[in-house]
Amino acid sequence: MQKKWLGAVILVLALLLASQVFAVPKMLISEDSFDFGFVPQNSKVTHVFWIKSVGDDTLKILKVKPG
Repeated sequence: MQKKWLGAVILVLALLLASQVFAVPKMLISEDSFDFGFVPQNSKVTHVFWIKSVGDDTLKILKVKPG
């Protein structure tokens, strides 16, 4: 009886570990670029990019580089 219990515990631990190993962050972005068209010099323009985390792990955005 004890061997069956130990086997079940090992199986559950192995499945939990496997789910952590294959978990990956992933993001869904509505658009990856935006054309402001003609912008006069020294003007300030803004645009909002919506980002949604859709992966199995925590999505961390560490750096944003405007282009």
